[in-house]
Amino acid sequence: MIRVVIVDDQELLREGFRLILERAGMEVVGEAGDGLEAIEVCRATTPEVVLMDVRMPRLDGIEATRRIVAAQPGVRVMALTTFDLDEYVYGAVRAGASGFLLKDVSPRDLVHAVEVVARGEAMLAPELTRRLLDRFAAAPSSGEQVQLPRVTERETAVLRLVARGLSNSEIARELFLSEATVKTYVSRMLTKLDLRDRVQLAVLAYESGLVMAGRPDA
Repeated sequence: MIRVVIVDDQELLREGFRLILERAGMEVVGEAGDGLEAIEVCRATTPEVVLMDVRMPRLDGIEATRRIVAAQPGVRVMALTTFDLDEYVYGAVRAGASGFLLKDVSPRDLVHAVEVVARGEAMLAPELTRRLLDRFAAAPSSGEQVQLPRVTERETAVLRLVARGLSNSEIARELFLSEATVKTYVSRMLTKLDLRDRVQLAVLAYESGLVMAGRPDA
């Protein structure tokens, strides 16, 4: 059973999400109305997935995500937003969010998203994620160039396709590999690069210059 915490300053949204997730057999172990409360709830309940509003009073979802991910590496955070290219979502991905969802997501897609993030196997909403990453890549970089040590040529090819938002099965077809082999490559890169999930791999691909906005094969 997947353990979930719902964080949003709108009680009605929290109640609606709780109902959907519990009907799907998930356990909502806590709720919070702002970022500071979210940190405390996560510390007390140790969820697998946090649905995190990015715009909240006292402490926003970006800083809350950063603190939760740093303190509890096993917790996956999914940013919630009203707008698919919200700058706050961009900030949340930088802070360690594993993906994002629009608040008007359908019940079916909400359940699927939580399941996917809990597994850490694929990025969510590929079209929206690709647009977000393009936005991310186009923004000025505030840090120095990221190096990719010990990444092989084959792993680099897989990484480029991960950055395009492709699933393991899509990458397998593109590179004429088995899906199990692709999964092994992805897992190996996560370990080598000390990253949490595919979203962080994709962000690193853009940060390192391996992939550039508008030129996914660059």
